[in-house]
Amino acid sequence: MNMKALLLLILSSALTAPAFAVAPNANAPKGGNFVINLGGEPPTVHPITSTDTYASAVQGYVCEGLLTRDSETYEWKTRLADKWEVSKDNKTFTFHIRKNAVFHDGTPVTAEDVKFSFDAIFNPTYEAAHLRPYYEGLTKVEIVDPQTVKFYARDLYFKNFESAAGLTVIPKHIYSDVAKSKKMNRELICSGPYKLMKFDRGQMIQLKRFDKWYGNDDAAYKGTYNFDTITMRFYKDENATLERAKKGELDYIDLRIESFMKKTEGAPWGKTVLKHKVANDAPKSFGFVGWNQRRELFQDKNVRIALAHLLNREEMNKKFRYGMSELANGAVYIKSEYNPGNKAIEFNPKKAQELLTKAGWADADKNGVLEKAINGKKTEFKFTLIYANKDVEKYWTMYREDLKKAGIDMELKYLEWNSFLKLVDEGNFDAVTMAWGGGSVDPDPKQIWHSSGAVPGGSNFIAYKSAEVDKLIDEARIEPNKAKRVTLLKKVYAKIAEDAPYAFLFNDKYEFYANSSRIGMPAETFKYEVGKDYWWVKP
Repeated sequence: MNMKALLLLILSSALTAPAFAVAPNANAPKGGNFVINLGGEPPTVHPITSTDTYASAVQGYVCEGLLTRDSETYEWKTRLADKWEVSKDNKTFTFHIRKNAVFHDGTPVTAEDVKFSFDAIFNPTYEAAHLRPYYEGLTKVEIVDPQTVKFYARDLYFKNFESAAGLTVIPKHIYSDVAKSKKMNRELICSGPYKLMKFDRGQMIQLKRFDKWYGNDDAAYKGTYNFDTITMRFYKDENATLERAKKGELDYIDLRIESFMKKTEGAPWGKTVLKHKVANDAPKSFGFVGWNQRRELFQDKNVRIALAHLLNREEMNKKFRYGMSELANGAVYIKSEYNPGNKAIEFNPKKAQELLTKAGWADADKNGVLEKAINGKKTEFKFTLIYANKDVEKYWTMYREDLKKAGIDMELKYLEWNSFLKLVDEGNFDAVTMAWGGGSVDPDPKQIWHSSGAVPGGSNFIAYKSAEVDKLIDEARIEPNKAKRVTLLKKVYAKIAEDAPYAFLFNDKYEFYANSSRIGMPAETFKYEVGKDYWWVKP
């Protein structure tokens, strides 16, 4: 799912996004241990079956694809492949694998491994439903020779090349035994710049720089992956995390807006711990409350819109986020060219009451809770909201009070991440809150919004189904003309916003983080990411 936990008076300081092109420091010193907080422990780091953002963060250092994006230009650049070609009809992609690329066990990376990595996604025993939408436009991978592969596309899906280029390449000899590999929850063998050395449950993950990584001797990677080791902690409590950063036990932490404004003043902040507020062009995440449409309670669109009208985002933004967030108007970043520009649903209890009445809900017995006959049985408007982040509990406490005034009884249930994720993957919940990452500059909504994703382990875990949305997504995916594709996807996002399958929360305008003063960096942010891969420990 690539999920993110929810993370906010404008400061008088100017935006810190650089107005110039940032480049890595080619002379950055190597060495040291970089300690970061993941924020949660991944249930598994398996490169195919894992679905959460914590596993993705680990894999970002350990695994790699055939090509990668430049942090400043967003152009493709070499990775496992040092050359590539695209056919004139844009349906065949040829990649030439570096001869000096090896996996962490010393085995050479070959075309066999690339083909296996692709085929494994469609192996039903791997349960990779969350990955398949991006690869179904590709029919096969053909081995040309030990170092050359060809990907063949069945259609002109606009992300076919991106899917091929970004395919995580894993060793066939390790992962081809599916039953055995699915038990490798604390092991990860790839070919990236770091190798997984240790995964201590409840404690940490430790990575070590891979001395046989081809990039160590490639001028294109000068100034990258400078740390000898990276230690990843699983601290969830924000106050405890801030204290550890203040003591110098963490070199990097993400900050919520509220923490940036209220909890990072006075020594050692500004001295041994430095905080940053940066703006860049990376698409920003959006949080949401998702309504499980397998439940009768949430199948009426009027009810879902009413629930959105009862969510006082304006007050939450003012009270908890210092006005530094946009009210999300739907399922795509509000500043994206794909955003249809619809009005965000405002807090309006009167309108909510009208819609609930229209949907047949009334408090006939005057007990303070709305009821309605569903399938001939009296049903009260009660549901449970599950969440996995204590730091935003106050949002849901506020929401619960406003729902209560409208005659709706919402129970709050906090769950540890692994238990939470299990219920989500099974579709076994009433309502859920979390956030999606910003995704791609050129988005494809199929993974989350197409009805084909409403399967166990799929990203459409609320089971939203719209024949119109499915049709438009299918058309947009094979539309090679970007302007026409934008038009189609605007219709998709407009329809999703109209159907209100989520109560959409916020888009952040900035990214907030803190680092220890012993860390050096070329700049506070690159154009498309903060750029931790270019940091180093100061000598």
